[in-house]
Amino acid sequence: MQAFNIRQLKNNPSAALRAAHDDDMVVIMNRDNPTALLVDLEKVVAQDLDSVKVSLAISLFKKGVISLGSAARMAKLSLPDMMTLLSSLDIPLTGNKANDARNDMETLREFMNKV
Repeated sequence: MQAFNIRQLKNNPSAALRAAHDDDMVVIMNRDNPTALLVDLEKVVAQDLDSVKVSLAISLFKKGVISLGSAARMAKLSLPDMMTLLSSLDIPLTGNKANDARNDMETLREFMNKV
C-alpha cells in the first residue's frame, strides 16, 4: 500500500493509478489525515467486474456525471440495450429530472404555435 498526498495526486495522477494497479490500494492523504482510497477495480472485484461496471454506469448516468453513450460504453452494452436497461429501472433518458421531457415538449409546442 502506498500513500499519496493531494498535491502528488494532482501533479501526477498516473503514478497513483499505477500504484493502485500494482499494490491493490493507495491511500489519499489530506495533510496527515487519510481521506480516500484508490483501488484497482480489476483486483478488488475481479469475479464480477462487468456487473460492477454496469452498476457504476447506471449510477453515474443517473446523477448526470456521464452521458448515455458513455454509460453504454462503460457498461459494455449497445446504446439500445443501455436505453432499455435504464428504462426498465425507471431512469429518465433525457436529463436527470422527471419534468425535463415534459418541459422540452412544452417548449416545442410553444415554438410550433409561433411558426
